[in-house]
Amino acid sequence: MSARSKARKRALDVLFAADVRGETPEQSLEAESLRAAARPERASSWPYAREIVQGFIDHAEEIDRLIAANSTGWPLDRMPAVDRGILRIAVWEARYNPEVPVGVAIDEAVELAKELSTDDSPKFVNGLLTAISKDVATA
Repeated sequence: MSARSKARKRALDVLFAADVRGETPEQSLEAESLRAAARPERASSWPYAREIVQGFIDHAEEIDRLIAANSTGWPLDRMPAVDRGILRIAVWEARYNPEVPVGVAIDEAVELAKELSTDDSPKFVNGLLTAISKDVATA
């Protein structure tokens, strides 16, 4: 697994933890920063994970608006928390990180959904991100 793939998974852990604990992403990011400082063996994936989460925090309203606007029949609050986190990461990468091609952001999100979510999630994540990528391309 590449360092960026590990970082995406760590960022998902942070966003998921915030979601299920009822914390803000900032609180969850701070707690994970303290854990990361105590675990130097995980240091290589932490900077990009932190960048992803901070990127989501900085653009949360726009990212959630894009997800909600392109999700037919699935309001953001009805989505599984893991899918919501995966989508938030992928939308941030596709829209705000020019180093990550949109196709890579989608592929990585689908892989996370395959590994960590329901059987239906990879198809849902792929379809939703494909629709969002059209919005991203015109932005």
